[in-house]
Amino acid sequence: MDADAESPADRLSPVAATSADTPAADAARTALQTALYECKRVVVGQDAMLERLLVAILSGGHVLLEGVPGLAKTLTVRTLADVLGGSFSRVQFTPDLVPADLVGTRIWQPDRGAFETQLGPVFTNLLLADEINRAPAKVQSALLEVMQERQVTIAGSSYAVPDPFLVLATQNPIESEGTYALPEAQVDRFLFKLVVGYPSLEDEIAVVDRMVGEPPRALQVLEATDLIEYRRAARGVFADRAVKTYAVRLADATRHPDRYGLPELVGLIEFGASPRASIGMVQAAQALAMLRGRTHVTIADVRDLAPDVLRHRMVLSYDALADGVRTDELVARVLEGVRPMAALSGVGGEAA
Repeated sequence: MDADAESPADRLSPVAATSADTPAADAARTALQTALYECKRVVVGQDAMLERLLVAILSGGHVLLEGVPGLAKTLTVRTLADVLGGSFSRVQFTPDLVPADLVGTRIWQPDRGAFETQLGPVFTNLLLADEINRAPAKVQSALLEVMQERQVTIAGSSYAVPDPFLVLATQNPIESEGTYALPEAQVDRFLFKLVVGYPSLEDEIAVVDRMVGEPPRALQVLEATDLIEYRRAARGVFADRAVKTYAVRLADATRHPDRYGLPELVGLIEFGASPRASIGMVQAAQALAMLRGRTHVTIADVRDLAPDVLRHRMVLSYDALADGVRTDELVARVLEGVRPMAALSGVGGEAA
């Protein structure tokens, strides 16, 4: 089904022309579509990833990218930084990394007889944390404060990171030696987990063709400060109660699947998605609706984003892991089992 086509369920969300500043939203959408086009001139075959990254920036969330090497994850992030005009830093996470390498430290200056604070690479607009699961827990904990509080603490003093600030972390699903699994508290801070797949045959031919010649260079079309205004415009997109209820029901179905006619999932999910998933789905759907040229959120917007918001927030049971059950399969079952409703007798109940 076309993502922009509205089903009867989508019509639960009526257009509210006065709920958003239409001129501001139109200007934001035009500028962001120009930025998206400029990114696509350089990055081929990753249209979905580019769209989700823009949605994450507008939602103020972070993104976890999982894919094998060579799928243009680093190129995509660097290109996005060039187009948006923001600062960009890349940190290669390794087992010998220490928190000071990430957030900064205080260094003694003998000529001045005093300590000087040197801020780390996290003080940027776009931070690429490459192979984040190769760093030990103490480094991951240091990054956790930056992701959640948008600040770092060095020697008792707090320093705010620039706004906007987005962490894009990558993981290699192939290798497991020398890696440290991310704690659930940190995984939950990522708005999206995007699974980056191989390009189609036609896209890969286009990639090879471009790399054989002179590769195109992305042009800056925005200023990083513009994104703050665009984020405000996205928050003004109307989301009615039916849409919010649908997002909450999706998250709740991962915790209590038996309430939604999915008893077969009870023994497969150890812990379901947190309320951050419900909030993330609605906020991200607002940004996606604005990019798609609407002043209101539809059920389709939430449904399109649900796999990216939920897949990393579900902890599978030992039985599920032993049987080789994939999280995406469970998310698909949840999307099939949870129906949008206009009126509910309870959060887990049926239509009144």
